[in-house]
Amino acid sequence: MSRPILEVIALGPRDAVAAQDGGADRLELVTDMAADGLTPPLETFTAVRDAVRIPVRVMLRAADGFSAGDAAALDALCDRARALAAEGASEFVLGFLTDDGRADLTAVAALADAIGPRARWTFHRAIDRAADRDALRKQLADLPGLDTYLTAGSASGVDDGLATLVAEAGRADDPGYEPRIMVGGGLQLKHLPVLRGAGISAFHIGGAARPDGWGGPVDAGAVRTWREALDA
Repeated sequence: MSRPILEVIALGPRDAVAAQDGGADRLELVTDMAADGLTPPLETFTAVRDAVRIPVRVMLRAADGFSAGDAAALDALCDRARALAAEGASEFVLGFLTDDGRADLTAVAALADAIGPRARWTFHRAIDRAADRDALRKQLADLPGLDTYLTAGSASGVDDGLATLVAEAGRADDPGYEPRIMVGGGLQLKHLPVLRGAGISAFHIGGAARPDGWGGPVDAGAVRTWREALDA
């Protein structure tokens, strides 16, 4: 089995360096965790880009929730995505739903076009709020660049979503299930044996990397604990 991926949420260069030092393989770069993570300023991305060697996935999300907003809001977010891509961003995180819980293909396709066909991207935990997870995967199956679903298996977290995650991991050859499952959202060390046993190889932490909570920075030692657990 390949070495598992450990992705850590970073809010800026200090977090990014600590995550890298602790053994993170990748960063999810956001701002405003009070709104569950929004698109960071361009200058934050460039500072993080210059501070670390590991890949950086940048959040594309302008407001709390899973709606892309009106046409003007979507256009503005696409402009921000293009600006980030022009500065070297090549990996992103995004995901929007319609009012009835389906994937918002208009918004997602517009952003996929804005970042370009070579960019890689994660559809984030909007899948955990979808009316039908299987239908959402099939809606998105043909979009270029989608290589990961960030999911807890349930809107309430991994404790409740564990059975769903294991079941979906067993469908990797089914249409719409080819993208990697990255588990995040209430993920705890106790979950790792079951998830690793199911063949899941990507994991995402945020608060678990911050012993002092979201008011404090990423701690390299906390990240290292996860790295060692995944490599055991």
